[in-house]
Amino acid sequence: MTEPASSVILSVGAATDRGRRREVNEDSFLAEAPVFLVADGMGGYEAGDRASQAVAESFRRHATGGLTTTLEAVRDALVGADDAVADVAASTSRGAGSTVTGVALVDDDGVPNWLVFNVGDSRVYRHLGSDLQQLTVDHSLAQELVDDGSLRREDMKGFAQRNVITRAIGAADSSADSWLLPVTNGERLLICSDGLTSEVTDEAIRATLTMAGRPESAAEALVARANEAGGRDNITVVVVDVVAGGRRTPSDDTSGSASLAAVVDDELDGTTIPVRAGGRS
Repeated sequence: MTEPASSVILSVGAATDRGRRREVNEDSFLAEAPVFLVADGMGGYEAGDRASQAVAESFRRHATGGLTTTLEAVRDALVGADDAVADVAASTSRGAGSTVTGVALVDDDGVPNWLVFNVGDSRVYRHLGSDLQQLTVDHSLAQELVDDGSLRREDMKGFAQRNVITRAIGAADSSADSWLLPVTNGERLLICSDGLTSEVTDEAIRATLTMAGRPESAAEALVARANEAGGRDNITVVVVDVVAGGRRTPSDDTSGSASLAAVVDDELDGTTIPVRAGGRS
């Protein structure tokens, strides 16, 4: 039997680093239940970092402070973030923007669910057992080419224009894709900037999440791996473990074991929830 959303027990770890090539860390994160997110700023020195901080602060103001949050609060946070980043951009000559991706714990008719949301190319992954599944879809030129068959997924890392994104907070298109996913005991969620995924393969991420112990250790290990691979960008990682209060794992409910990919495909709400940043045009 699933416990109420207010009974969910989480263990959380986070780590961020400017990497080996950048002088400034333009990433920000929020790891305050019920919201866990990563924002990757754009705009250069004293703009990108301010933009990502503005995103995190908007979510802190609008969507934290309780045991759970709501779709409406997340939407308000996105609107506030879009306005705040527009203010940052107006004070610079180069403009500013930010990605944002994360999860928010919501109560859906008494059942705990993750509201997974994404704008840009930072990502959310779900790790269960020894399997890893990417939950978000990048808003990037590389992803569009993969979708139309012009680029293989395994070649995205080496694609020359892999950093070109098609949506961002503060940009003309700042709409967020979002999905509902039941909270499951034993799952480990990874929220990360592209400074991790551009350096470390999904298989290496999976292995690290499988072998690492506490969330703090997993987050630090992933940042270290990205730096060892070159550290060409800022790296930010938030790891969230569901300790109790969610539903039982699929393997507990059945005599056989199901692949995580099949489970996630079955669980994800098939309709994108229209969370949109309604800020300035």
